[in-house]
This record gives sequence, structure tokens and C-alpha cells, in this order.
Amino acid sequence: MKKNYKRKRGPVQSKKVTYDGIKFASGLERYMYQALKKNKIDAIYEGATFEIVPEFHFNNLSYERTSNGKGEFKERGNKKVLPIKYTPDFICPNYTFIIECKGRANESFPLRWKLFKKYISRRYSNGQGQGTMLFKPQNQKECDQTVQLILNSLK
Repeated sequence: MKKNYKRKRGPVQSKKVTYDGIKFASGLERYMYQALKKNKIDAIYEGATFEIVPEFHFNNLSYERTSNGKGEFKERGNKKVLPIKYTPDFICPNYTFIIECKGRANESFPLRWKLFKKYISRRYSNGQGQGTMLFKPQNQKECDQTVQLILNSLK
């Protein structure tokens, strides 16, 4: 008798969903989209990508395997290091708010989120603690709270 083995894909696997001709990465993102649309809040799904750490050239020596952990342990220095980019889920056209729906985060997300917050605070802050508002709802109730907070800020 042959056993069916399930291949491990990683710690978090969300179900892709299509709605209004848009492919959402999760059901929570679709729910947020529907809540924003229902309340006539203008937001663009994955509307912008931010380069939170620019590319640079590493001139030193570096002995390592390739980034996927395979291959030989050898000299891999003196190379261009690619930038770190981040694409949030929803962006208001004038950057009043940015929403990142995150049910369960993978292990790299907290670091990217901190880098993104630092980038936003430097780039889109008016110096008095105001500027772009960030929201990170993790369930439908928090999506509804996010919508209410945005509506209150627009008054």
C-alpha cells in the first residue's frame, strides 16, 4: 500500500483568493478590501513597493555558501548586494495610511516590519508624531476597527 506524503511548504501557507478581478494573497486581505470598499475609503491593493534598504557593493572578503545554504563554502565577497524591498497590502493614494494584513507572520516578517516602520518614520513624518498611519490587522475584527479608525481620522 502506497502512502501519500505531504511535502512541507513552510510555516505559514495562506489560501489565495480572487475577488473583483484582483488576486489576494489571503482571505483576510480580501475581507479588508471589502470593508474599505463598503465604507468608500480609497485604497490601492499592493499599490507601491518601497526600497527600505538600498543596494550596495560589498567590497570585503566573505566566505560562505550560497544564500539557500547549498553549494560549496567558498569566497563570495566583492559583490553587489540587492536591496530589501517591501510591498504593503493597501496604500491610500496620498499616503495618509498604509495597511498590512497579517494573519500569521513568517519568521522574517518582524524584521522587515521594523525596517519598514523606520523607513516610514523618516520619509513620511511631519516631525510632530504625525504623518502616515500604519495598521496591521490580524483578524476580521481588527480589520473592522482599522476601518473605524480611518473613518474617524478623515473627519
